Amino acid sequence: MAFLLHARPSPSLPAADLRRSSPLIHRGPASVRFPLKCKAVDSYGGNSDDLYLLTGDTAPASALLSRTRLEDAIKNNTTRLRIFSGTANPSLAQEISCYLGLELGKIKIKRFADGEIYVQLQESVRGCDVFLVQPTCPPANENLMELLVMIDACRRASAKTITAVIPYFGYARADRKASPFTQGRESIAAKLVANLITESGADRVLACDLHSGQSMGYFDIPVDHVYGQPVILDYLASKGISSDDLVVVSPDVGGVARARAFAKKLSDAPLAIVDKRRHGHNVAEVMNLIGDVKGKVAIMVDDMIDTAGTISKGAALLHQEGAREVYACTTHAVFSPPAISRLSSGLFQEVIITNTIPLSEQNYFPQLTVLSVANLLAETIWRVHDDCSGDIEPFSTLGID
Repeated sequence: MAFLLHARPSPSLPAADLRRSSPLIHRGPASVRFPLKCKAVDSYGGNSDDLYLLTGDTAPASALLSRTRLEDAIKNNTTRLRIFSGTANPSLAQEISCYLGLELGKIKIKRFADGEIYVQLQESVRGCDVFLVQPTCPPANENLMELLVMIDACRRASAKTITAVIPYFGYARADRKASPFTQGRESIAAKLVANLITESGADRVLACDLHSGQSMGYFDIPVDHVYGQPVILDYLASKGISSDDLVVVSPDVGGVARARAFAKKLSDAPLAIVDKRRHGHNVAEVMNLIGDVKGKVAIMVDDMIDTAGTISKGAALLHQEGAREVYACTTHAVFSPPAISRLSSGLFQEVIITNTIPLSEQNYFPQLTVLSVANLLAETIWRVHDDCSGDIEPFSTLGID
């Protein structure tokens, strides 16, 4: 089967204008909306603060100059920025391209009868800055191999630079020899995957919410680490929950630093911790709660939800301890069975995720809200391409390391 991934020809749309007053939201089929609006304009256009939607700040003069260069390059068709999508999450790649006012690059991805992957770029990338959007989500091995072949194709096509945009980095949990029961006889697959991406020819990696910070050190090339927190925080702020009623909860001790940072940005809300004891992979047992949640709206924060065992048992404990409502917030929705049944069981008022991993229609349920990180990734892509540094706008305001 072959996949041809590119935007439809749209001569009437020289560039795309993305307008938004709140995070891009996707819901289940029963109430699905398509908030991404591409309107015909003369340039990327719009208000002067369109590039600063997450903060609401007025763009400084230096940033407006950078933006002007983008507008002129698109208008004159001289931009050397190219964005290609793999088959893992083409809808996210399309949103990123639309935000930047570009069309997705034309690429042919084919699988032979024996499962081997064939990639052919159908346009020139010689001397271009190429960005390949491909999360290594399930099926992880297929998507990882596809990314490696895409990188190799770009390298052999004489691309100037190749950036692997990996919204979800698979194998990130295998980042250390953690289990005392295996006596250390286990692989550190995160380092192995980092080596594969580097050796295949990537010059840079753009990742979103890595499972642990040390994964950045496994790469021998620059890594731009983007956090999905600003998008989720923006959405929670729009719900108008009183800060006096909030408490941020870490579902395990390992996520305390993440939850503390989240609580600080959420009106410096108090923090609670669920203490769990894990007896095996994807198996968790909740023991007790550190902190007070009685009568509060509990916001559980984690980087990913896999089988939802940890977060659902934590939510049950929070209800036992008197929490009024429980929200689950995560960047990566892996949703391995039986995650959907656990999350839709009534424990959660709302489950808030992002679109770093594509979600199939059968995995939607009434409490689910999906926010888009396309604008966050698009901002970072342009800054990398334009060699923008933190003096244009502090990367911390975009959640970028």
